[in-house]
Amino acid sequence: MKINRMHKGNYGKIKAFFDVETSEGFVIKGFKIIEGDGLFVGMPSVKDKEGEYQNTVYMSKEDKVKFTKLAVDFYNDNKPDAYNQVPDKKELKDLF
Repeated sequence: MKINRMHKGNYGKIKAFFDVETSEGFVIKGFKIIEGDGLFVGMPSVKDKEGEYQNTVYMSKEDKVKFTKLAVDFYNDNKPDAYNQVPDKKELKDLF
């Protein structure tokens, strides 16, 4: 799995949007870097009939910790104003 696009900006607590590509070639869109008690990853979600947001992607706590580290490291390593391509060193094997 690798991050194949990240768009940084200032959207309130949301600091970036990004997509990931699995080793099988699937692209999952809609991940977010969110500022709270530190930076963390918000999963893609949809709004339900009651106006609540429901995640559409789930992973174990252990995988989410690895995934968050990958995404936050990528966020911190790249220039703040562009759609960025991830360098090979930022791939995370065996998550998806």
